[in-house]
Amino acid sequence: MVGMLLVLTLTTQPVLASMNLALDKGCLSCHGSPPRGKTPTFTQLAERYAPLKGQESQIKEKIKHLREHHLFGGVPAHERLSADEAGRFVRWLVDGGH
Repeated sequence: MVGMLLVLTLTTQPVLASMNLALDKGCLSCHGSPPRGKTPTFTQLAERYAPLKGQESQIKEKIKHLREHHLFGGVPAHERLSADEAGRFVRWLVDGGH
């Protein structure tokens, strides 16, 4: 039982950290439910990014493009992400975004 709790704790901490980062950065104001305009929700983004699981070079490209505005056409909020934050978001989405 203790082992199970440890596993759950270790696996949920990055998820909570990513969701807290999304809350802190205001991501949910566009990517929440309901989304703003045609903006995809985190669930939709996770579905889109799921095929990248295990594709490290493609994940790194997505991280780079997120910050350079190639993915979404120049979103000001994306400009404010550090490389580390962009990496955490992309990896969180690749892992299912929840």
